[in-house]
Amino acid sequence: MFTKIKSFLKHNLRLLEGGHITKWSLYAFAAIVMYVTMLSNVMPESLNISLYSRANHDIASPITIENKKATEEARSKAAQIEGKYVYRDEVLQGQVDNLNDLFSGVEEVKKPEENQNDSKTIEEQLNELRTLLSTSMAEDISDETLKPFLEAELTQISLIKELTLSEVMEVMTDKVSIDNLEQAQSDVETRLSLTSLPKDQKQAMITVAQQAIVPNYFLDPELTEQSRQEAIESVQPVMIREGQIIVEEGMIINREVMDNLRLAGLLDDGFDPIPYIGLALLVLLLSGYLYYFVQDIEDRVRTKNTNLFIIVLVFFSTLLVLKLSSLLGTIELPGIAYIVPAALGSMLIKMLFNEQIAIASSLLFAVCAGVFFNGEITGPMNASLSFYVLMSSLSGVFFLGRRNLRSNILKAGLLVSLINMLSVAVLLMLKNGQYGGGEIGYHMIFAFLSGFLSSVLTLGLMPFFEAGFRIVSTTRLIELSSPNHPLLRKILVETPGTYHHSVMVANLSEAACEAIDANGLLARVGAYYHDIGKTKRPHFFIENQMNMENPHDKIAPQLSKTIIISHATDGADLLRKYRLPKEIVDIAEQHHGTSLLKYFYYKALEQLDHGIPETDFRYPGPKAQTKEAAVVGIADCIEAAVRSMQKPSPDKIETLVKKIITERLEDGQFDECDLSLRELDIVAKTILETLNGIFHSRIEYPTELKKKVTS
Repeated sequence: MFTKIKSFLKHNLRLLEGGHITKWSLYAFAAIVMYVTMLSNVMPESLNISLYSRANHDIASPITIENKKATEEARSKAAQIEGKYVYRDEVLQGQVDNLNDLFSGVEEVKKPEENQNDSKTIEEQLNELRTLLSTSMAEDISDETLKPFLEAELTQISLIKELTLSEVMEVMTDKVSIDNLEQAQSDVETRLSLTSLPKDQKQAMITVAQQAIVPNYFLDPELTEQSRQEAIESVQPVMIREGQIIVEEGMIINREVMDNLRLAGLLDDGFDPIPYIGLALLVLLLSGYLYYFVQDIEDRVRTKNTNLFIIVLVFFSTLLVLKLSSLLGTIELPGIAYIVPAALGSMLIKMLFNEQIAIASSLLFAVCAGVFFNGEITGPMNASLSFYVLMSSLSGVFFLGRRNLRSNILKAGLLVSLINMLSVAVLLMLKNGQYGGGEIGYHMIFAFLSGFLSSVLTLGLMPFFEAGFRIVSTTRLIELSSPNHPLLRKILVETPGTYHHSVMVANLSEAACEAIDANGLLARVGAYYHDIGKTKRPHFFIENQMNMENPHDKIAPQLSKTIIISHATDGADLLRKYRLPKEIVDIAEQHHGTSLLKYFYYKALEQLDHGIPETDFRYPGPKAQTKEAAVVGIADCIEAAVRSMQKPSPDKIETLVKKIITERLEDGQFDECDLSLRELDIVAKTILETLNGIFHSRIEYPTELKKKVTS
């Protein structure tokens, strides 16, 4: 089965080389997978219940929503308030002024005038008094009420005035409204009736006092409306809270309960598109987040579409595992959800790509897991599981380390298990619930198994991705660098000089690539295998000619050229035969580029009278396509040149290094890779530092000095 899948991917991988259509199709597929897997978790729950039936179980609201009908009823009830009244003290002052005017007018009319022999009649006094009163008072008080005052003595008028003002002021100091006006007037009548004045004067005094008592406590429409609005606004909306029990088990479902269930979306009253639109927006956000981070992947061996396909495949696998794990919630075991292998996806992406993409994917997996595991809660997302998956995924990325050794996967899985257990402990303590020892034990066991399953699944899936997509992971590179590899042993046994040369080139290449942020490990392993083609004819290469004649002295330069040049293509064919990663094959095939085989070219020119095209003595290429291939080519040329130097010194080495790099640059060997001039300068300096460390000056020992003296 595995072989068939691998063969299918190998033969159809070229389909991924397409342009924008393929890329957007992959993003669409990723979005569809996320949408479909999360769809069942966001679909509204519908209850098949009827009015006045009995509930079989507790029913909680899945959302928080306002019960607008209940809110309006509460506000209408609050708006039914009593009117707001205001007390106006200026009314009392006005009535007191009117009474003072009345009695002052009476005193003025009764006052005798000089040169007036005959006294005025009552009618004349009435007419004169009315001219002194205000229009309203003159109209309100009848002649029958005024006559007793005009017939009384001045001393009696003063007493009447004092009694009237006193009673009016006492009554109107309190709040007199229209409702209690008659009662206030009746009280005045009762108290004034107790005076010892003549009957007609007493009745007139009571009448004037009752007319003076008017309402001073009035209904204020603006204040009343303001109070009504404040009462309405003070009413909080009647909410059905998320998780609130709407119906308890055994409860009769009346109309009010039915309305609440309908508001919570628990009744099958038709299609509601809102949750589906919300899920689509969530998937759109996650897809955009994925698009942003995938753009940073750069790979000269695989296209971005191939990388995207691998990531989408990892996402599909991880989401499928998360979805299947969420179905375990039906098993009634405490903490069974924590067995989910949460770190699987992030560990795979870290091993196959880099840490940045793995951390970004951890966030996406955490969000999706929150939706997958929302069955036990009323909300759309399970925050506890999101936190758990995020912590587990991030710990898987961090504990794998920078070198991504395959042996580190199980170790990382163990550490992930410990972080999972710690995360579960945090969640249990934050909930502050009452948990028994057995329940806590189940939680911890499942959390531990989660990390173990993540590492096992990662180990199981890694070969599929590495072989199916020709991925040269860090783990694969470290395996290829082992001296026990058949090809490296072949180089060591058949071409020991080439093996030593390859090791030196590997040291130079790795240091230079690390200095320019290229893949140093890839350069080292590629350097180990770059001259594997020399094992086909080992004695035609000078580093393997020990105590023997150079066979090139006996053959034509054209044949020598063919033998030397063929080691690049022979090496690439041999590496392909052993199914080494394409990155390693490319380094072996491209490390000479299309450079000129100068020694045999000039030798051929000396032997022949006619000119020879340079192209006949150039390597077939291709030129270096990656930084790693270019750096290995530079290191290969420099190491061979420095080895042939007599008494190498730092100055000689520096001159040689700069010359070789300049010649290759001018020859256009770096035209097809993205090495900048600044990076070439860094490569030169790094190689110089490494070479100076190798060919440093050595202090001569006394025995060596003695030999020189005696000789």
